[in-house]
Amino acid sequence: MTEPGPALPDWLAHRAATSPSRLALIAGGREWTYQALDAEVVRTARRLAGLGVRPGDRVATLLHNGPGAVLLTHATRRLGATLLPLNIRLTPAEVAWQIEDATPRLLVADARTAEVARDACRTLATVAVIVLGSDGTLGAYPEAEVSLHLDAAPDDVLAIVYTSGTTGRPKGAMLTVGNFWWSALGSAMNLGQRDDDRWLATMSLFHVGGLSILLRSAIYGGAAIVHEGFDPLAVNRAIDDEGVTLVSVVATMLQRMLDARGDAPYPPTLRAVLLGGGPAPRVLLERCAARGIPVVQTYGLTETTSQLATLAPSDVRSHLGSAGRALYPNRMRIAGASSPEDEGEILVRGPVVMAGYHGRPAETARAIVDGWLHTGDIGRIDADGFLYVLDRRDDLIITGGENVYPAEVEATLLAHPLVAEAAVVGVADETWGSRVVALVRLGETTPPADVVAQLAAHCRASLAAYKTPREIIVATAPLPRTASGKLRRAEVRASLAGPRTPPISAPGTTPGAS
Repeated sequence: MTEPGPALPDWLAHRAATSPSRLALIAGGREWTYQALDAEVVRTARRLAGLGVRPGDRVATLLHNGPGAVLLTHATRRLGATLLPLNIRLTPAEVAWQIEDATPRLLVADARTAEVARDACRTLATVAVIVLGSDGTLGAYPEAEVSLHLDAAPDDVLAIVYTSGTTGRPKGAMLTVGNFWWSALGSAMNLGQRDDDRWLATMSLFHVGGLSILLRSAIYGGAAIVHEGFDPLAVNRAIDDEGVTLVSVVATMLQRMLDARGDAPYPPTLRAVLLGGGPAPRVLLERCAARGIPVVQTYGLTETTSQLATLAPSDVRSHLGSAGRALYPNRMRIAGASSPEDEGEILVRGPVVMAGYHGRPAETARAIVDGWLHTGDIGRIDADGFLYVLDRRDDLIITGGENVYPAEVEATLLAHPLVAEAAVVGVADETWGSRVVALVRLGETTPPADVVAQLAAHCRASLAAYKTPREIIVATAPLPRTASGKLRRAEVRASLAGPRTPPISAPGTTPGAS
């Protein structure tokens, strides 16, 4: 049996002791030094203990980006508990399912998510709903005198982050203290590290990309600048006026930043724009290269604690379009490849790979085989070891940086009594990368005139807004299937990709909108 590695000291407490006056956080219009942030984290951890949280418990959060989300991220670890960050765009039914699956001790909401949280937990008597105060803290609750954890074993689960699965049901990826430590180390060895680094987080902190920024910043001793959401003008101002050196975005965000900026160059203090969220349009990469914008593509997934591969700044011009090499000390290969440039499924292994899916040993065993995580993503690796991601998982739709799995949307449509068959695919969209489109066959030969409006309303009531189809097209023939009865989504996608008769469609919804 392998012995566990040495304990890792709490990195926030370490920074508070070694560089107490250094800037740690800018969020919600306020600034914290490491000393001040650590003190507030201690108070938050003791308030959680006063609410009944014990080491080993899970604490769910349903929070917008802000001080509260940051404090709870650090405080759960300090208490020896596990963070369960939930997507604020989910419906009460979706939140309830994840709560039942992960069984947290309590759910912490803010004023804007409190109603959803209470609706989700109405029938879950074992889960208390706690609402942050107007200052974004648990200041209204008393502190309990408990011993806090100043170190943790690398195998301790720091967070359970839900990611969708091909069955349509989300799975909780268990990410450990060691996962986040090695992710930070690999990223620093690739991008370098400076004491004055300021990493801008515009991505939601319930996504692994946003969460990783908080934890990396504390490990490095730099500052995290947290925006409540993405606003291209605000991002550009932060780069110009607040000394941002690093920012993580997806292609849609970067495009909007450039459009808002015009011809004005970015300052030399901006040393890297990390671009993730799927294959990037080459025209966007060329536009950035021509303007000297330091864009480095990155590849990763929830199961790899965000970054798995990232292009080094020195390789941008020679390997435009690549997501770079695997970050130290991880490994990456293409399944079945016999020579460089062969295409296939991307397999990865290393200390950033999750501990497994919470409560799903069979699915964990299917995903991680002989130590290799099967990503389901398709790519190629050139002779120099650079990864080129060709497509995300076959059926995955990435719209505005959010992941949507067709099976979940199809299941919702099929729950409507008028729908006999449903196929959901992603169709290319200049603004959002892809938009969600549903093709349905109705069970009635003479459906009501407002059937599409009915189906759209049905979806909006059950699904997060970004999952709701932008178009619902009524098919006049059975949907294409294999001999075993499985949907041929690739065939559906191809039929919708080209010019077609204007469809019967649902009113548009904005991907990523709450």
